[in-house]
Amino acid sequence: MVDSRQVLRFRVRAQQLDRGEGTLADTAVLAIGVQNTGPDGARWALAARGVDVTALSDEQVVLLWTVRGAPHLYRRADVGRVVAALEPFSDADAGKRIYDAAKPLKAAGIANLAALDEVAARMRAIVTMPTVKGDVSGRLAAVLPEPYQRFCRPCDATHIYEMPFRLAAVRAGLELELDTSPPVLRRITGFRRAASAGDRFDLVRAYLRLLGPATPKHVADYLDAPVKDVKARWPDDVIEVTVDGQARSLLAADEEALDSADARGARLLGPFDLFLQAKDRTTLVPDTARAKELWPVLGRPGAVLVDGDLVGTWRPRKSGRTFTVAVQPWQPLSRTARAAVTAQAERLAAHRAVSLTRVDFGS
Repeated sequence: MVDSRQVLRFRVRAQQLDRGEGTLADTAVLAIGVQNTGPDGARWALAARGVDVTALSDEQVVLLWTVRGAPHLYRRADVGRVVAALEPFSDADAGKRIYDAAKPLKAAGIANLAALDEVAARMRAIVTMPTVKGDVSGRLAAVLPEPYQRFCRPCDATHIYEMPFRLAAVRAGLELELDTSPPVLRRITGFRRAASAGDRFDLVRAYLRLLGPATPKHVADYLDAPVKDVKARWPDDVIEVTVDGQARSLLAADEEALDSADARGARLLGPFDLFLQAKDRTTLVPDTARAKELWPVLGRPGAVLVDGDLVGTWRPRKSGRTFTVAVQPWQPLSRTARAAVTAQAERLAAHRAVSLTRVDFGS
């Protein structure tokens, strides 16, 4: 039996949020992917784990649309096994991952996996050189039949459904060029999907290793997969752990790490940092009002992590030459904690290549 505080400390250690420096090669979260959403996306998440991102290059990393259709960063050397790990568990799983696109496909008698393969083949043929997403979408609309398409009111045009588009890109061996907006797709040089993902990249095991202890529903919610499919792939080498009265699973190899986990130091986590992507949100933030503050429908703030606990939110504010970090603590912070948070704000400013004006600690 463990409490939520011990779980959070285990995750801090598993995700290397307590280390001073590291390399891409030894950064654990790159096995599951580092979401690259917003100005404080994948690079800041890696920096928070001690990686020097100033010289990050295309030769080292690859950006792909993967879990939940979001852009995630991976080591380029791992791309074949990453793509193998992303293969839907079943046709029903593929249907769940593509959301509303599954309904017209079903009505037309088209299997979800077959549809992804069809879109991927068409995308591969179109993207022979770096191509802007809108151009790829427009050309797909000209060659794919009606069940693959929907009318988009904001654009007043007909497009292919978004999730099949995104999830088919990796099947087609396509990556996203870094720092392009709108996104530019290109072929992955020398792309070859691995025969299997292996334990390190298996998404169920990776979730348990980095966000455990967990239940099959937690993992299914993270992947947008059916619980049934996740249960069928649940590892045998797990132990049962009771967290605040709920039975969960942990990889047996991590039992000692859970028992002994401790955490020191502060981090300003970006809004989509993996630490905040865990699907047991009440474990991270038991208070309902604070959870709504951290995970609003629109405009997420970042989270302040101090000694293994989430203790508030933060937002960057830039106006002209001034850059401030507004911190909203959920509890009184000690002088030591404030100094550590301020030091992280200085790191963030340097990361953004601006000078920090001040840190505002709200009441």
